[in-house]
Amino acid sequence: MSKTVAPDFALARKVLQTEAAAILALVDRLDERFERAVRLLLDCRGRVIVTGMGKSGIICRKIAATLSSTGTPAFFLHPAEAIHGDLGVLQPDDTIVALSHSGETDELLRLLETIKRLGARLVVITGEPQSTLGKAADVTLDCHVSNEACPLNLVPTASTTAALALGDALAMTLLVTKGFRQEDFANLHPGGKLGKRLMRADQLMTARDQMPAVRTGEEMREVIYEISRKKLGMSCVLDDNGRLVGIITDGDLRRHMADTSDLLARRAEDVMTRNPITIAPDTLAVEVLNTLERHKITSVVVVADDHKVLGVVHLHDLWRTEMI
Repeated sequence: MSKTVAPDFALARKVLQTEAAAILALVDRLDERFERAVRLLLDCRGRVIVTGMGKSGIICRKIAATLSSTGTPAFFLHPAEAIHGDLGVLQPDDTIVALSHSGETDELLRLLETIKRLGARLVVITGEPQSTLGKAADVTLDCHVSNEACPLNLVPTASTTAALALGDALAMTLLVTKGFRQEDFANLHPGGKLGKRLMRADQLMTARDQMPAVRTGEEMREVIYEISRKKLGMSCVLDDNGRLVGIITDGDLRRHMADTSDLLARRAEDVMTRNPITIAPDTLAVEVLNTLERHKITSVVVVADDHKVLGVVHLHDLWRTEMI
């Protein structure tokens, strides 16, 4: 039987401390070079191509994915595959972000001729700014670490963590500089729970013929029929121009039935609640949920700027998205 070895918590803590220190050391290195790197990415009229070998390549994939998900067209290019036939993806309008801790990675150095010949811009993230790659770049970002978190100081650990953090800093600074909004993020993330929370009201609402709606002069018999048929527990009340003037809910019906014996003899405008809560069509799903919870209601009407009714979002619509 193999001997059970207790985990070395002291070593684990040292690894975390070393990697945290590597990230914090980057803070004081942010200067005009970082600003120029952001500007190159912002002004890029082609694609941002992120490239690196080995563990750096794995970090590159994450940086490219983060850039793409925040509105900057980016992808990962494997440098070894590039020099064996994939160089055609590089175009003059592209900006290349290359990661190499040593700055002397052979496969990346072999890309330099093509990058320079095309006139593409090059941002290098390296632990050795005076390396061949560092000197060849349009902008070089210093990602040097004092030592790796590996006890042997061999396995890329602190260096890759620092490179990833610096890539995230670039992506997030670029996001804010571009004015990237929640709505933009929602458009790029339609799947998953996060994407569902960022869906807009006009993507969730019940609209057109499925939306419960009656006119102000409608008899209550027809109002009750409309509420029952559309199964949202309410109906919008519209004027002759299709603008919202009130709503009638199941609760309104119960209250009026308790107060009067001639409910069916009344008309929609006699029973409706005036000035109901409304939302704009671009309201995010998470904000719709907050509105429903804050006002303790189950439905909210979506209206245009001219107060014409576009649809109704019901709590069930949020359930169907599995947002709640």
